[in-house]
Amino acid sequence: MTDTDVRSPLADLRVVEFEGLGPGPLAAWMLAHLGAQVTTLGRPGGNAMARQLGGPGEDLLQRGKTRLEVDLKSAAGRAQALALVTNADALIEGNRPGVMERLGLGPADCAAHNPRLVYGRMTGWGQDGPLAPSAGHDLNYVALSGLLSLGAHRGERPIVPPTVLGDAGGALGLALGIVSGVHAARRSGQGCVVDAAIVDIVAMLGTLAHWIRGGGQLDGPEPSPFHDSPFYDVYRCADGGHLTVGALEPAFYAELLRRLGLDDVDAARQYDRSAWPALKARFTALFASRPRAHWQALLEGSDACFAPVLGVAEAAGHPHNQARGTFTVDEAGRIRAAMAPRFGPLR
Repeated sequence: MTDTDVRSPLADLRVVEFEGLGPGPLAAWMLAHLGAQVTTLGRPGGNAMARQLGGPGEDLLQRGKTRLEVDLKSAAGRAQALALVTNADALIEGNRPGVMERLGLGPADCAAHNPRLVYGRMTGWGQDGPLAPSAGHDLNYVALSGLLSLGAHRGERPIVPPTVLGDAGGALGLALGIVSGVHAARRSGQGCVVDAAIVDIVAMLGTLAHWIRGGGQLDGPEPSPFHDSPFYDVYRCADGGHLTVGALEPAFYAELLRRLGLDDVDAARQYDRSAWPALKARFTALFASRPRAHWQALLEGSDACFAPVLGVAEAAGHPHNQARGTFTVDEAGRIRAAMAPRFGPLR
């Protein structure tokens, strides 16, 4: 196996993407950057909402794909789409339930031309259920999964980064479903429908949170290490910047205390919840006494479980991210993230 084979593990995967918005195109982008041959069937004239969100210039989600403009409402356009589907391994569509069927391009229509096809359906609410025909977006799906509520301290307004947990998490789930479905179809000769509902996928991604909740450490009446402790939180610095500490384990907590000079704090009492309010107030005052750069110089790279809260442009310029090539910045200043995970030869 060559290095190229390792870096492009899906080079033998052929995908037809029916142009949508957000998570569907992102799932196809992920597959394309793993080597898949992705053909996107776009609306004549382009996608107006994609232009509104992404601005003028190149659509980054189209990188690595072949784009064709096809009028799916015409007989010729439908025939062109079915011809591509006939030779594809997988299909991605992100319409509301019933739309593809009305176009004559639903699972049954495509199966008649390609019984091995894996038919990926990207929606917010799923193909069935009371909310299936309703509109929604990332924030709504994360809310219904129960996980948005975990993004706030008690009584405060919850928030998550826009489009990351719901849309991007849903895209990753769809990509996994397609690869799994194609693996099974190549073995059995029988394709399948992948019902990738964002609310389902986000709920699944919450499995660790559900496990921790089951242990009484989250989303309950008792103080939580993730919301109430001094050693897992976001703190404001003297210059208005913010930093994070996440020293859940005793050894890491002891290192944090040592570096902060808090020799009078008993590390062995880390999970004594009665001590948390006073100690959190002390941490708050201490971090607010110096600028973020001071704490970064003191804590970064140690086992104190520290990271500064960076803006997106700052993240692109951070030495760790630069060393790994995590981001690139083009001539127009647009930031792009590299594909992950990465693949290398087994030596």
